[in-house]
Amino acid sequence: MSTATRDGLDRPVPGDRQAVGRPIQQIEAAEKLSGSAQYIADLYRPGMLYGAIVQSTHAHARIRGYDLSDALALAGVRAIVTGDDLDEHHRMGAFIKDEPGFAKGKVRYVGEIVAGVAADTEEIARAAARLVKVDYEVLSPVLDPADALGSDAARVHERAESYEKVFDSGTAGNVCSRTAFRQGEPDGAWADCDIVVEGEYQTQAQAHLSIEPCGALAEVDAAGRVTLWSANQSVFRVQASVCESLGLPMTKLRCVTPRIGAGFGNKMEAHVQPLVVLLALKARRPVKLILSREEDFETVRARHPFRIRMKTGARKDGTLVARETELLLDGGAYGDDSPGVLGYALLMNCGPYRIPNVHAHGQVVYTNKMRFGAMRGFGVPQVTFASEQQLDEIARRLDMDPLALRRRNMLSPGDPWFGYQEVRSNGLAQCVDIVERESGMAARRTRGCHDDERPGRRRGFGVALTAHISGLLSSGAIVRMLEDGSVLLNTGAVDIGQGSNTVLTQICAESLKLPVERVAIASPDTDGSPYNWGTTASRVTYVTGRSVAKAAAEVERKLKEHASEMLECGIDDLELLPGGKVAIKGVGQRSVSFAAISGRAHWAAGGPIIGTDSWVFDQKTFDPKRCTTLGLPFPQIGIFSFGALVTEVEIDDATGRVRVLGAWSACDLGYAINPAMARGQVEGAFVQGMGYALTEELVWDGGRLANPTLMDYKIPTVAELPATLRAYLVESEEPSGPFGAKSVGELGINGVAAAIANAIADATGVRLHRLPMTPERVLDGLLADSAGAGH
Repeated sequence: MSTATRDGLDRPVPGDRQAVGRPIQQIEAAEKLSGSAQYIADLYRPGMLYGAIVQSTHAHARIRGYDLSDALALAGVRAIVTGDDLDEHHRMGAFIKDEPGFAKGKVRYVGEIVAGVAADTEEIARAAARLVKVDYEVLSPVLDPADALGSDAARVHERAESYEKVFDSGTAGNVCSRTAFRQGEPDGAWADCDIVVEGEYQTQAQAHLSIEPCGALAEVDAAGRVTLWSANQSVFRVQASVCESLGLPMTKLRCVTPRIGAGFGNKMEAHVQPLVVLLALKARRPVKLILSREEDFETVRARHPFRIRMKTGARKDGTLVARETELLLDGGAYGDDSPGVLGYALLMNCGPYRIPNVHAHGQVVYTNKMRFGAMRGFGVPQVTFASEQQLDEIARRLDMDPLALRRRNMLSPGDPWFGYQEVRSNGLAQCVDIVERESGMAARRTRGCHDDERPGRRRGFGVALTAHISGLLSSGAIVRMLEDGSVLLNTGAVDIGQGSNTVLTQICAESLKLPVERVAIASPDTDGSPYNWGTTASRVTYVTGRSVAKAAAEVERKLKEHASEMLECGIDDLELLPGGKVAIKGVGQRSVSFAAISGRAHWAAGGPIIGTDSWVFDQKTFDPKRCTTLGLPFPQIGIFSFGALVTEVEIDDATGRVRVLGAWSACDLGYAINPAMARGQVEGAFVQGMGYALTEELVWDGGRLANPTLMDYKIPTVAELPATLRAYLVESEEPSGPFGAKSVGELGINGVAAAIANAIADATGVRLHRLPMTPERVLDGLLADSAGAGH
């Protein structure tokens, strides 16, 4: 049974739960508020040097050589590294090993790192970087993904076919990867459709814009082993990428994590870490390098621009019959996470709906732009922008309420996902009921207008439904009981500000019936933490949380084994009591404390009590007997969370400016381990999605990024926030999740652009197929609509 929690806070916590289900404050809150939290910028090592980068001034060019003489002559310069310090056979990449640690022999985008300098001060390092001269042979760039597919297009990677791949990517020419999925009979199903809607859509590049720019600090010990601190989303991905790109054994690199000032995907794969490690190895001194905001814009990665062709067919009663989705992604200069984004976007192309006949296919193309990679939503905001608009268009042509159309087709409990993957928890229907009721959308439609609509302003409502996964790849946990009965939790999961340290601590505490204050969580460290793939794909609460719960269960078993001997009873007769005790069931006074048991284990019998767990998510993405796949990057991915969003907008007829007046977002997250933080994730995701929908866009002037500053790149401020922003948490309890929990971190962004686009169309009749929906584009649509109506 699903139960909703209005505004994420007022659900009563079951009486037997003391740690989970409560809005506990983030455990790092005090240090962050006081300014004592240690980020990369705050770290210092004795004898530390400061690094600076040299960036490419060309989108596509061969490097013929370097002149370092002027830079080396500058007092205080201690080391300079260039592509000549790299081995051309060592490359990194999550899916395709196509990227050197930094430019080697060739530059592939403006802003790419071509060299690095280490000096006594940052000022000297930056001055020396400006003195480094690079001799280029300029090549013709390819800047448009469609042009990149042409037979006469320049090759971004001449040897792309020879690169190592971790799946059947189909890499050839400028095609980085290709993927295709088929379900049902998509070719013949169109004859059964009474209505077909088809359209082309275009989405833009969006900057992650974490409050902390990318940076790293590396130190080499006397034995030549490197310790690397960096802004990251996975110490293990950093370790793998740096070692791959520099040819280091993984035993020679220890990666640790300070506090992280957000990520959103930007820090999942490597950025400056290989360069910083190489500088430290060459200088034999610690080196710290932090990118400026402009460098972070130009050098790292961004959300993929999509070109989408989508076709949807339905019967006259509104039942969806068929869909074809074709995607063309600009992958930029390197593969990065692009093949995964393409594959996941195609998996999610139907949204949370029953569509029996589907052909979803696409390509990622290399271009001479910055690499595009993982960003919150991982391709779902793009395809949802197209899909949810097509559903509204079908409803309009059938003279059907948009929510009624969605209710007719949305997944019901027991329905599988596209590809016939089992879905075991589904609170989508309740999400839809909540946002319809709380937004007043139905009442407004009954009135037929907005009572408070002003002259020259038009108002409208828009809706979008969406979903996101929770289960992907591997994780582990170690729960170690200390001598006083308190617990140290070690997971390797990086908290990037979203609060996973707190959530995992709550799961551990609840599993052992301890107060949260009696559980400490270790900082991720490749020398001592169990493996965790990364803080990405909304997976930490579910995947790592499961490991925590299982490791804690092993601790519970060992506690009871000791207690059975100490209390002279059977193990099955024992239970945990709140506060750190093991007691005979129903006889609370016959108990023994965790401290007493741990003391016995440490000094007398059995050894220290430690629970461990590691696992890999193994639910198949597709049923091979009912679907066909080509180039599947994630063969095991799943556990779906669901969401519904309603927005209300006001459009200025004179300027085309769109103002979001209200947003009501309901998310089925299984179980809210920490309702306050979950609500914060939903609200933050909406605001980030609103920027994506209306204002944010990276713009290129030829091969040069034209707006790499916050003066020119427009994000929402407090002034643009809707007056009403409500988050509702729906609990459908996933059977395999820790205490029934699923994910919520990305779910809230997926439908924002689509819901706003549908609201604009509701208010004006103008249907926009390109993001962002700026005042100019809205006004152009209004004027074209007026002209078409003969006004």
